[in-house]
Amino acid sequence: MTISNQSPSQIEIWLLAARPKTLPAAAAPVVVGTAVAIGDHAFRFGPALAALAGALLLQIGANLANDVFDFKKGADTSGRLGPLRVTQAGLLTSRQVLLGMWLTFGLAALAGLYLIVVGGWPIVVIGLLSIASAIAYTGGPFPLGYKGLGDLFVFIFFGLVAVCGTYYVQAGTVSSTVLWASIPIGALAVAILVVNNLRDIETDRASAKQTLAVRLGVSGARTEYLFLLGVAFVVPLLMWLLARSTPWVLLSWLSLLPAWPTVRLVLTGQGRVLNHALAGTARLELVYALLFSVGVIIG
Repeated sequence: MTISNQSPSQIEIWLLAARPKTLPAAAAPVVVGTAVAIGDHAFRFGPALAALAGALLLQIGANLANDVFDFKKGADTSGRLGPLRVTQAGLLTSRQVLLGMWLTFGLAALAGLYLIVVGGWPIVVIGLLSIASAIAYTGGPFPLGYKGLGDLFVFIFFGLVAVCGTYYVQAGTVSSTVLWASIPIGALAVAILVVNNLRDIETDRASAKQTLAVRLGVSGARTEYLFLLGVAFVVPLLMWLLARSTPWVLLSWLSLLPAWPTVRLVLTGQGRVLNHALAGTARLELVYALLFSVGVIIG
């Protein structure tokens, strides 16, 4: 989202801070977890809706946390190549963004209360760990994103936890199929992060933010991106060959065709132009999740 230079409204500023273009990464695992539940005749509308609301709110809360903590740690400067951050731009104060962050996490906790009633104590653990990780990604004494651990935690929480958790609150258990299904979604979520960190390699290195992309370098980050996409498109084939799903799950492969320009941009572009690749990779994950889900349900 962009805003005009002439007195943006508070709604525009908060929407900018929430970064709605990142929400597909939160919605995709819920879509896939729900699709597997439908395929297993375990779908429950209430828990599925609450899982979606909770996931979106956690993502927004994480975005607000990143906005304020990156600014406080000096990672967001006037040389930032990514979308405008409201704290760094002076559109909101750190106090306002922190208040918004805690309010958003509070709303996520309300959705979590219903899921706790449905799913019991495992949801308490998942909820607390998810909020803690969202804050610890850029905040606290050991910020995960600054230590090169962001990729691992994104895979865990946007893949394994989100997909399996969505399935669990509907089915009351976790199946081998949903575990398989969580792998490509987690891989594509990490791919989004890789593009973000590839774009910011120079500014992150200057601010001592040791992301995995900074550690691997440009060519290493691009190789990681290709590896993650490879994982995402090999897993459906393995699911079919290992009888965890039907050939219909290969519908997910169709998402790679419109995504090719994005892949090419990641492999050749640098700097601000990678903002387009970032949005394209987010679209890839959502389209992949929808096609994968259709394949699971039909199968």
